[in-house]
Amino acid sequence: MDNKKKRQSMILYAIIAIAAIVALNSVVYPSIERATVKDVSYSEFIDMVDDDKVGEVSLDTGSGKITFTSKDDSSVTYRTNEWPSDDSLSERLNKHGVTYSAQIADQSSGLWTYMLLVYGVPILLAIAGGIWLNRRMKKAMGGDGPSMNFGGGGFGMGGGLGKSHAKEVKGEETGVRFADVAGQDEAKESLQEIVGFLKNPEKYNEIGARCPRGALLVGPPGTGKTLLAKAVAGEAGVPFFQIAGSEFVEMFVGRGAAKVRDLFKQAKEKAPCIIFIDEIDAVGKKRDGSLNSNDEREQTLNQLLSEMDGFDNQKGIVVLAATNRPESLDQALLRPGRFDRRILVELPDLAGREAILKIHANDVKMEPGNDLGVIARSTPGASGADLANIINESALRAVRFGRKRVSQEDLVESVDVVIAGEKKKSTVLSEHEKEVVSYHETGHAIVAAAQKGSAPVSKITIVPRTSGALGFTMQVEEDEHFLTTRQEAKNKIAVLCGGRAAEELIFGEMTTGASNDIEKATSIARAMVTQYGMSDKFGMVALGQQRNRYLGGGAELTCSEGTAQQIDAEVQRLVEEGHQQAVDTLKAHRFKLHEIAHYLQKKETITGDEFMNMLTRDDGFAPTLPKTQ
Repeated sequence: MDNKKKRQSMILYAIIAIAAIVALNSVVYPSIERATVKDVSYSEFIDMVDDDKVGEVSLDTGSGKITFTSKDDSSVTYRTNEWPSDDSLSERLNKHGVTYSAQIADQSSGLWTYMLLVYGVPILLAIAGGIWLNRRMKKAMGGDGPSMNFGGGGFGMGGGLGKSHAKEVKGEETGVRFADVAGQDEAKESLQEIVGFLKNPEKYNEIGARCPRGALLVGPPGTGKTLLAKAVAGEAGVPFFQIAGSEFVEMFVGRGAAKVRDLFKQAKEKAPCIIFIDEIDAVGKKRDGSLNSNDEREQTLNQLLSEMDGFDNQKGIVVLAATNRPESLDQALLRPGRFDRRILVELPDLAGREAILKIHANDVKMEPGNDLGVIARSTPGASGADLANIINESALRAVRFGRKRVSQEDLVESVDVVIAGEKKKSTVLSEHEKEVVSYHETGHAIVAAAQKGSAPVSKITIVPRTSGALGFTMQVEEDEHFLTTRQEAKNKIAVLCGGRAAEELIFGEMTTGASNDIEKATSIARAMVTQYGMSDKFGMVALGQQRNRYLGGGAELTCSEGTAQQIDAEVQRLVEEGHQQAVDTLKAHRFKLHEIAHYLQKKETITGDEFMNMLTRDDGFAPTLPKTQ
């Protein structure tokens, strides 16, 4: 920094300090003083002395002022104007017995001392603080940067506020390779080209191909998006910069843009490398189209767009980002040249779930012969994080029961813990409530067994869980299914209505235990009408739009109010149809309903094999169980 800039900075600091001091002395201090000191005339002071209302008096010969207190209210201080210099005042005060004192001003140095303390010291402190802050700015900016800049990157860099604070990890130190990621074969295949370019860019340059500037990893939470990004860095052996999208969002305008600039500056110095922005939707949301462009998030997004469009990807800088809400991202961010690829990281299928379980099972001691395939079939819709949690819960359970290795029983019970929660020992059901729950769960199981093509029942329990469930019936598909027919959807509604139907049939009453069943049945029926075109009344018309697909946001209607009322009526008809189907099924098999419910009430938990043996056993009195369509 040259001498001219230094002088300008010093003058600016001094002006700011003087302005602050003048404001304090002219506004703040007088207002405080006015609140505690009341001005009166000299004649009013004399009248109060004559009336014996004056307490203590202080005479200041320097300013010619009198301050005194009243005998009636000592909390208020009074102040007069100029007073005569003769002895009449002292005689009057002595006459009325008023205590007084006099302050004789030092005319030699008092004024200069006052001026130095009130004005000089604050100015010196302000200048010293400005010099210290300026040095911090220079250190943060890595050299002789501008002394004062209230825009996007100058003054905001003081103390490192404009630093990106991205976590840098060397590729080999991530500890993750593609072999450590299971259930995402398609995603790994798409990322292999990025690894190849980072390891051997000459092969791609020879043919004229360019590496994608960025890849967007899209999928539900817990599917391994961050793990895949680290695996790319680990395979390529390049530095890995990780930062969350929310870290770019600042309260002051310009801070986020400065962090983006600093992040890409670090990346250019360490190229080839990978930048990973987790939850990019925090900073990359769609712009609202208003004329106000001073929004901090928009400025940060504009800077990100500029940096991704401006860097030379021949140097080997790849930007990876992850999000659960791709529909909320700005279109400029998704165009080719920025995020060239969208890589789906979906929930794993049956084979993927088993492979994930095997990877996590390698970290714990397992008993020989454990069948992870059973666990994989029991967890449709589970993410990689859920499966890792199941293995961990099984290990914790083994330790809790004093075992050295994880057994199959630990694995099976851990599935229940992850799905429905731990057993809630504090909840003790009365005999009547226990009987109602037994019939409720048996109703679900019998209706499920009666449906053609329905998933087999694997477990029935009436043990309360910490999730709030007083029991549950588990069905496990033998094979993976990706399509659902209209009849299968109707059968699912009937199964969900089986619990309430059993309560009505046996007890002639309804309970609150079917609340979750009703919610699920209504959701399926509404999806059939608004999304799947499975309603005869509306046909193949999309009447709803899905929101937040990967976050379970459901769907919102895209139709008129009159059509919405007709949709409600159609949904109600489908649910009622499923309810009636469940009632008819249980009426036809009332004997088995009583038998299994009583057995379940005594044992509390029965397996699918036990249930099917009792259901299909020929007792001579029980009717055979036909399969419905």
